[in-house]
Amino acid sequence: MKKANAAIGFIGIGVMGKSMAEHILDAGYSLLVYNRTKSRADELAERGAVWKDTVAEVAKEADMIITMVGYPNDVEEVYFGNNGILSNAKPGTYVIDMTTSEPSLAKKIYVEAKNKGICSLDAPVSGGDVGAKNAELTIMVGGDKEDFENVLPIFEIMGKNIVLQGTAGAGQHTKMCNQIVIASNMIGVSEAMLYAKRAGLDPETVLKSISAGAAGSWSLSNLAPRMIKGDFEPGFFVKHFVKDMSIALAEAEAMGLRTPGLQLSKYLYDEIMEEHKGDKGTQILYELLDK
Repeated sequence: MKKANAAIGFIGIGVMGKSMAEHILDAGYSLLVYNRTKSRADELAERGAVWKDTVAEVAKEADMIITMVGYPNDVEEVYFGNNGILSNAKPGTYVIDMTTSEPSLAKKIYVEAKNKGICSLDAPVSGGDVGAKNAELTIMVGGDKEDFENVLPIFEIMGKNIVLQGTAGAGQHTKMCNQIVIASNMIGVSEAMLYAKRAGLDPETVLKSISAGAAGSWSLSNLAPRMIKGDFEPGFFVKHFVKDMSIALAEAEAMGLRTPGLQLSKYLYDEIMEEHKGDKGTQILYELLDK
């Protein structure tokens, strides 16, 4: 998509969405923004983004619309109904849901969009707040190859590892694979750091050894340092991780697949939710296990 006269709408200015929208603005595109809490878009507006009062207003004016909201019901709300994206976007508009959501919902959006002459992709991301800030997100895409190729330059503004996984819903299924890996890994990272602490080792020195070996992972390199410092602010919210694990468990059950690691992680994070810490970062599992 060429910059000249192209308007990109961005709906959902959260921890990650804000950075993603900033990169698009910095790349020279006209940016239209909407968020339930208007104040979260103030900085973008100060830098030249145009605030719109409703989802419908964004949809009517944008050539491409990116959504990065919280839950599947939020996705339903912004895409469907008289005030939703699909009822107001022009034929030929690209709509890209980058929320981690249900594969079945991605397929539903695709079918409805296709019927209206709108191009739809599901493109959830991984990399947390760090990946969003550094424009190094992994982007997992489902949809038609031609549509993917046409919007690839926009994806490249926000991420580095960008793969078309298959047809509609394939991006969301791939993100479930990603979250299943992270679910068990977060237990291991938390336990390892606590073991180092109880053994009287310097956890930071331990990290120098194990992060470069077979145990290495994104979570170990990026979240273990936050655990050690007692920094439990969100790069990725617990409440959203629990949502993702719930989706993955439901999909796995429908396939007749056993996922004991995922089930254990969900059980532990449910405890964190019961402690009303859903707005903390996923690394707060360390604190739960340190009791």
